[in-house]
Amino acid sequence: MTQTSSHDQASGETKHDIMISKTVFVLFTNLILVNCKDFASLSHLKPKASLGKQEDAAKDLYQRVLGPRAGEFVVKVQSNIGPKEKDTFLINTKEKYVEITGTTGVAAAMGLYYYLTNYCNCQITWGGRQMAIPSPLPKVEGGSVNITTNDKIRFFQNVCTVSYSSVWFKWADWEAYLDWMAMRGINMALAFTGQEAIFQRVYMGLGFTMKDLQDHFGGPAFLAWSRMGNMHGWGGPITQNWIDDQLILQHKILERMRSFGMIPVLPGFAGHVPEATILRYPQANVSRLTDWAGFNQSFCCNYLLDFNDPLFMKIAVRFIKEMENEFGVDHVYSVDTFNEMRPRSNSTEYLALSGRTIYKSLKEADSKAIWLMQGWLFIDGGFWKQPQIKALLTAVPQGEMIILDLYSEIIPIYTQTESYYGQPFIWCMLHDFGGTMELYGALKLINEGPFNGRAFPNSSMVGLGMTPEGIFQNEVVYEFFTENVWRKAPRDISTWISKYVLNRYGKTNKFIDLAWQYLKNSVYNNSDNLKDHDSNAIPDHRPSLSPALHPDLGIYNNTDYLHDNSINIIVTTLPRVTPLIQQDVWYNPEDLYVAWDIMTLNLDEFSNSSLFMYDIVDVTRNSLQILSIKYYTDLVYAFGRGDIHAVESHGNQLLGLLSDMDTVLGSDSHFLLGRWIKAATDNAMDMQDNWFLQFNARNQITLWGPRGEIRDYACKQWSGLIKDYYLPRWEIFVNYTLDIMAHNKTYNATELDIMIYEKVEFPFSYRLDQYPTEPQGDSVAIVKSLHKKYRPDTMSEFFQTLQQATEERHRKDKRNWIQRKYGSQIKRAKTQNIGYNPRLHHVVNGRN
Repeated sequence: MTQTSSHDQASGETKHDIMISKTVFVLFTNLILVNCKDFASLSHLKPKASLGKQEDAAKDLYQRVLGPRAGEFVVKVQSNIGPKEKDTFLINTKEKYVEITGTTGVAAAMGLYYYLTNYCNCQITWGGRQMAIPSPLPKVEGGSVNITTNDKIRFFQNVCTVSYSSVWFKWADWEAYLDWMAMRGINMALAFTGQEAIFQRVYMGLGFTMKDLQDHFGGPAFLAWSRMGNMHGWGGPITQNWIDDQLILQHKILERMRSFGMIPVLPGFAGHVPEATILRYPQANVSRLTDWAGFNQSFCCNYLLDFNDPLFMKIAVRFIKEMENEFGVDHVYSVDTFNEMRPRSNSTEYLALSGRTIYKSLKEADSKAIWLMQGWLFIDGGFWKQPQIKALLTAVPQGEMIILDLYSEIIPIYTQTESYYGQPFIWCMLHDFGGTMELYGALKLINEGPFNGRAFPNSSMVGLGMTPEGIFQNEVVYEFFTENVWRKAPRDISTWISKYVLNRYGKTNKFIDLAWQYLKNSVYNNSDNLKDHDSNAIPDHRPSLSPALHPDLGIYNNTDYLHDNSINIIVTTLPRVTPLIQQDVWYNPEDLYVAWDIMTLNLDEFSNSSLFMYDIVDVTRNSLQILSIKYYTDLVYAFGRGDIHAVESHGNQLLGLLSDMDTVLGSDSHFLLGRWIKAATDNAMDMQDNWFLQFNARNQITLWGPRGEIRDYACKQWSGLIKDYYLPRWEIFVNYTLDIMAHNKTYNATELDIMIYEKVEFPFSYRLDQYPTEPQGDSVAIVKSLHKKYRPDTMSEFFQTLQQATEERHRKDKRNWIQRKYGSQIKRAKTQNIGYNPRLHHVVNGRN
């Protein structure tokens, strides 16, 4: 095995790199001094709670976090210790205690976490806590520290997070979640829970029935998408018990958020109405939105009220007034009419009308209203061209709306729209899709991106945000990103990683540090604008031999295609090491495997750290996932050669790996299907409710729809799910291939899909099996055993081609995109001998 062994090599930094980093550091230190545009229209967005109430909330948080050690801290909230539009905290170390003062409850909580991580080597994450606080408490340099945030707003949550991750939360879960937010300096977050109760009152007051609303609302696990008008009714009918419980929960959530000094973002009315509108209000002017994700007529094509129809304003105003009566308001409302839905017209007049109407409806209900809108819709460049985007955004007075630049780290829209044509925007890290679990991060991009956003010409950036569709994964990414709240320049990532390891485990050594440098250099080093989504990972991908699964076939120069008449499938005569998968592998897998080596060798020393055990199981999971690509590819090539014995051998390898994945995941509490299902059924009132909620929980993470419309989008590599869902699918696949080879049958992808759907996928949503909610087995012994068993197979030359295949596919995709978008410009420039962007020429011709 060939590997680099020094820390400097693992970190990938040379003296030249360090010199450049220092230059960049100085540059960005200067850039941070550039003031983004100030918006007086946002000055009223501030905490509602009194300073005393915020101080009490902060004290309570300290008690929950510190336990008996809370008595060694004094916490104060004083608004005059820093700039008015930003948060500040002061840390003073006294003789026998530490005093932390914040301008808000959030600032005081942020000050505590700053002290714990920077001076006590502690960490508090979704996955657990490492709280070995030294005694006596450490002193800070010079006796005091003064930190001010960079931006007015620090935002958190995606409209999907509430369905993919927090859907089953009870109050204890929300309390810990809000503590986590506060300690990261989050001062604005979505607060969508319980809105169905408000809509129910409004609609029933307008003559709609409960049946009308049950057909309109999605089930608990699918509410995010019925709220956005993507579909209706799937996962329902929603129960009155659920509606009532969520309303009660929302009161607690809002009370706690406000007590910290946070600004909750409540929903507004976007124009999506129940289908029964055409019966209750036959004169209403409605249109149907386009299909979303292939749902059939029972669930798709929601009705949208015309922006000129009087009923639009009536519902919109009543909804906010009813919400104000129930909860009070904080003046920020999230409204997304066209999220992943194309408007019926690309007319700039129509789009401007939509913007004016929504803005007018908010202002009529709340004169201080600010419209918060996701910029995600603008990703659809086929519809949203510059005139369309500008028409919508400039229809609202400047400063009266805030745009979430939802995916800034990969596809920033502010750079394409002159900083959203002057509207305030929040630079957001999206990071995760569907709550999937691939080890993934773009540390370099999120290290520099926020500073680029603030320094952008005429920047209208007013905040920093995190907008993951799902959480509970890749905690290092979120720990890293949240420090951007107060960091004044990009960090040296290698140095930061070393401190992260110490905080996470409470101790470190040069080997564990080296392991994390390898992870930093591999899975957390995506700098090629690849998104995170592991629905194409072999374990949780629906098995197939379809060429559609293998877009790489045919892109290499020396490719010949054969047609094997006995098997009737297109195969390739490329060397066997060529990967036949669509999953992105943007790094050298050997770097991941070396990290696995080192962590496994250090298992005994660190096994008393629950966070280390979480990490080693996660690294083992991802290592086996990458290895599965080889087993699958070997099987496909053997099938193409007609080698039935090799197909059986490689099939057994793949099935054995999946079984072993289930075993190792079952040894750690973070990877148990049973916990997801129990969290759902804990909300049940009776057996019927139990079945209803369990169906929602199972369907979301598997079929995601009645027929698999978004199959495996929210896949989870959990113990129980692998054993009873993913593994049986692959067993059918392997047995099917063996059967058609043995009997000289024709391969039929449709036949295979139907078999998998009927035998595994459809029944799984309706099953009621019980799964463990506590870990089974010894993680230490299991990891060691699997490492010994599988590590030799990872040394195949096959893995040297994975990164190359990903890069080649994306170069091809990029060339095709450039050719489609700029091909005519380039052709005209060449033929007419006029100037054109030479970079486009290089890209189109394969040179970056």
